[in-house]
Amino acid sequence: MTAQFKEQGGVATMDPSHVKRWLTSRLMTKISSPQAVAARHRKAEQARLKAGNPHRVDYFHQVEEGYSALASQLLQRLVERYDIELHCHLVRGQEGKNAPEPELLARLARYDSALIAPGYGLDFPMDAGEREAERVALATEILAAQPQENFPQVVSAVSDALWRSDSTVMSELAERYGRASPKASQAVLEVGTQKRRELKHYSGAMFHYGGEWYWGVDRLYHLENRLAALGADTQPGAPMIAPRPTEDMKGARDDGQYTLELYASLRSPYTAVIFDRAVAFAEAAGVTLNLRPVLPMVMRGVPATREKGMYIFMDAAREARAADVPYGNFYDPIGDPARRCYALYPWAVSQGKGVALCSSFLRHAFALGVNTNNDRGLRKVVEAAGLDWSEAQAHRSDTQWEAMLEHNRQAMYASGLWGVPSFRLLDPAGESLLATWGQDRLWLVAHTLRNALESTAH
Repeated sequence: MTAQFKEQGGVATMDPSHVKRWLTSRLMTKISSPQAVAARHRKAEQARLKAGNPHRVDYFHQVEEGYSALASQLLQRLVERYDIELHCHLVRGQEGKNAPEPELLARLARYDSALIAPGYGLDFPMDAGEREAERVALATEILAAQPQENFPQVVSAVSDALWRSDSTVMSELAERYGRASPKASQAVLEVGTQKRRELKHYSGAMFHYGGEWYWGVDRLYHLENRLAALGADTQPGAPMIAPRPTEDMKGARDDGQYTLELYASLRSPYTAVIFDRAVAFAEAAGVTLNLRPVLPMVMRGVPATREKGMYIFMDAAREARAADVPYGNFYDPIGDPARRCYALYPWAVSQGKGVALCSSFLRHAFALGVNTNNDRGLRKVVEAAGLDWSEAQAHRSDTQWEAMLEHNRQAMYASGLWGVPSFRLLDPAGESLLATWGQDRLWLVAHTLRNALESTAH
């Protein structure tokens, strides 16, 4: 009898933990399917039309956050381009278990915002530090005093002054547009944060429309596509406000001197979305790929709330659809399934199949709906990777992977990152040119590599 069943009174019953895994997996597969998403969109639009409401978009702005600074630069263009009613809310940062590494997150948001801003035609200062509390408070007071019709224009100016540490301009903006009292500002922050809680989210720089969330400039293209499909685009056919930058190398190609490190985990939806594309990119760009697997966050003690997990899985499914990547038929590989595969990883590497094993596992768990918690499922993973199942048996109890994955985690943290998938691009001397987190950052890797190759060619 397989390990997932127990004997009770002579009757085989499924282990409750496996029942939960199966039920959760089926639920996530169902609600993230294209058919379910389309049905929810239709229902939201039918309700809007029945009520005679406009296309309402809610935006949640976190004053001291880098990603909100980028989003603020697009609000005015958004209301001018699309037939929407924009409602803007001030919010506090992530709280509780939604922010397990708040200082690291804030630092990364500033660093990352500076890196991606040029790709979206936006501005954010390089090497920006934490903003002074007094300036953040003043920016909050100015914005808390704004009526909705003024907010998009004023928030862009206030954010620019805040991040340039321009006290003169900030004072001029306070004089021109007014400012709320500290008490009133805190009340506005609480109302906005509570609104976000009610809508079941936790971050700044978020857009909400018709029951769906869109994170910052990186997901605005999804919202633009949805609004355009509903006939709310006043300039149909014109370039999008925030299209996803492409991974175009423009003919540049390395000869293996540069190295692309890929930090990945076997239970990460976002890793599943980008893994094969990252491997294909490395091959096409001519860089040396160094796969550095790590334990999934929840398996190393980093908490995850239900709302965060739900958003991540739904967003990953949406990103996969946009990239035409197979995804969504899911069977959760958390815990033993991931450990069992990691145990085989050093052996697979010795056979030149380490990347193939991880690719196969992610595909089976996130796209094929295979239960990798039993031998039948794991065998499918192993054999699809081009490895011999009978030979694998001698390595199933290996523990050397534990030290390897911990070493990779420490290297990832040392580069200022802590989540997966993350990328690090190294020059021929082994120096880091880029360290970035997210499946939506492969374009940034491409741009950084292309610029480096072009600069050395001249």
